[in-house]
Amino acid sequence: MRYLSVITLLWAFSFSLIGVYLAGQVDAWFSVLTRVCFAAMVFLPFLRTKHLHPKLAIKLMTVGAFQLGLMYCFYYQSFLYLTVPEVLLFTIFTPIYVTLIYDALHKQFSPWYLLSAVIAVLGAAVIKFEGINQHFIIGFLIVQGANLCFAIGQVGYKRIMEQEQADIPQHTVFGWFYLGAVCIAVPMYLLFGNSAKLPTTSLQWGILVYLGVIASGLGYFIWNKGATLVNAGALAIMNNALVPAGLIVNIVIWNHNVDYPRLIIGGGIILLSLWFNESWIKNKVTAQRQTQKTSS
Repeated sequence: MRYLSVITLLWAFSFSLIGVYLAGQVDAWFSVLTRVCFAAMVFLPFLRTKHLHPKLAIKLMTVGAFQLGLMYCFYYQSFLYLTVPEVLLFTIFTPIYVTLIYDALHKQFSPWYLLSAVIAVLGAAVIKFEGINQHFIIGFLIVQGANLCFAIGQVGYKRIMEQEQADIPQHTVFGWFYLGAVCIAVPMYLLFGNSAKLPTTSLQWGILVYLGVIASGLGYFIWNKGATLVNAGALAIMNNALVPAGLIVNIVIWNHNVDYPRLIIGGGIILLSLWFNESWIKNKVTAQRQTQKTSS
């Protein structure tokens, strides 16, 4: 858990750095490209072939393409439609996706998890009740695309490491994860990038380097390594620890004009969905599955 906790604190600043200094100022596709390229450069020197086989390389590139490449493509676009607090709150669905995907890989499913998602949707509606329009809905759906890709990537990586027989030093193969993300970022920038909106200040370049080398380069390796050391339930919970951490950083340092009553009520409903999921739904699902195993 300590790996996940450390990266939660690290990533709490990333939302605001993107929303305040990059979104709408620096081309989002260029931001994605530079971030994954800087991250790849951190781990490419550590690549070794001793514990690697072609199938493993392809799997790692695939999860990297989802968790970093496609996720960032959605994630950076969402800031063009939503505020930083909204983006943060709408990541609340990621733990549900983590649980559902992990269950699907183990050929299990429970519709009860969808109930907590419905409650979370109600919370999102409260936050923006007077301002729900096509612009807001598009932003909401874009964040869900990012959440889904992030969940697929981390659950996929956890599954890959569970299936590998050898005790692989993960830093010697993790470069393939970033190469998978680069394979997504390069064509997306070539197709949709705007060369007229490149960084113009040293601050913007500094933020891109920080996000690439530290937040992505070190962050995703430590997060995914931590994911292999905990169960799926703990992984799902830690995904939501990003929400309060990121909100506190954004409101205290950058955002002083928040509609606090609406944010508190809507955020409370969303957090209620998490409590409902963790304290009641998971227990109910566990009891059902134990009953099914006993009867079979």
